[in-house]
Formats: sequence, structure tokens, C-alpha cells
Amino acid sequence: MGAGLELRQRHDLQTDFKIVALKKVRGLWFSYLFLFSLVLGGCVNDMDEVNAIVETETLPISVGDDVQIIYSDSALLKVILEAKHLERFTGEDPYLEMTNGVYVRFFNNQGAIESELRSNYAISYEHSDIMEAKENVIVVNKKGETLNTEHLIWEKKTEKIRTDEFVKITTEDEVIFGHGLESNQDFTKYRIKKIKGTINLKDAESSESP
Repeated sequence: MGAGLELRQRHDLQTDFKIVALKKVRGLWFSYLFLFSLVLGGCVNDMDEVNAIVETETLPISVGDDVQIIYSDSALLKVILEAKHLERFTGEDPYLEMTNGVYVRFFNNQGAIESELRSNYAISYEHSDIMEAKENVIVVNKKGETLNTEHLIWEKKTEKIRTDEFVKITTEDEVIFGHGLESNQDFTKYRIKKIKGTINLKDAESSESP
């Protein structure tokens, strides 16, 4: 994926994401003050116990609602990702977590939408440039062909999507069931690793007709 990356709040496109981060930092201070008050109040007497509480709870450094992330390459719009709720975590492998659903649109060089991806949950790793979409993952291309699965990996650098899970692909003429899939992110060139079955929709319609 290209060099450009922009984060915005959908309701106010001029709002810098750092403001959202500041709100979360304030929330983190409340968490730390709460732990400190526990120590002073005698609820927690052992500092090892306090450290254990802090270590077991990984807190995000920033959080935002109705967040929009824009990916561009050489000033060309490539991808728009929208999340109802997003949390950013740091560490050895920083990541963004989207727990309330994600909606991704992939664009061609003319600015038209080539495909769309939706899922109930997603996590995006910053170092590897990989996003995992989970739970009711749906991909639709410009021809209306639909992919349904429960786990899908989007590789931003290679502009590929893949999964080893069960997949269902619905086209105008047929429904294909299988396990494992590799495709371009536009979902126009795909390969099912193990096809388990096919339903011809036109044949099914003919058999149902009187």
C-alpha cells in the first residue's frame, strides 16, 4: 500500500486524530488515579499486586468513534476504511482494533469503487500492514459477486485478500462452497483452494418452475 495515510473523524473531517488520542490519554489517567487511590485507601496493599493489575490490562493509547482512515498512493485515493469504534495499541507490534464493525472500500485509479468489505470485527497490524477481518465477513465486487466467510486477511502491501476458512461465493449464475481462498482485493480474480460444492442457480430456478 502506498505512502499516504490519513485518519479522520467522520462527523468532523477537519478534526485531527490527536484530539481523539488526547481524550483517551485523559481516560488512562483516570485509570491510573483509580489504582493509586486503591493503594492509598488500603484496598490494595501489595505493590506487586498493583503491578499485576496494570500488566494484565493492556490499555489503548488512543480511541475514536466514527473514525475514517484514508489510504492513498501518489495522491491517488486507494482505500477508505470506516470504523464505528477504533482503539490504537502500541508495543512491539502496534495495532488498531475495531470491535464494533468495519467498512472498507477499495478504489481503482479512476476513483471508482472496485469492491467493498464489511465485518463485525477487525484488527490491523501496523508493522506487517495486514488487517484481519473476523465475524460475518462480506466482500462484494463491482459485478455484485459476494464472498461470505468468518475470517479474511487483507494484505495491504500486495493488495491481496486470503483465507483458509470456509467460503461461499455467490455469483449471478451459481453458488460455490469451499475452503480457502486467494484473491486480489478487488475480488475480480480469485481462486478457491478446495471446492466442496456448487449450486447452479439457473438450474435450481428451472426445477422450481411449474
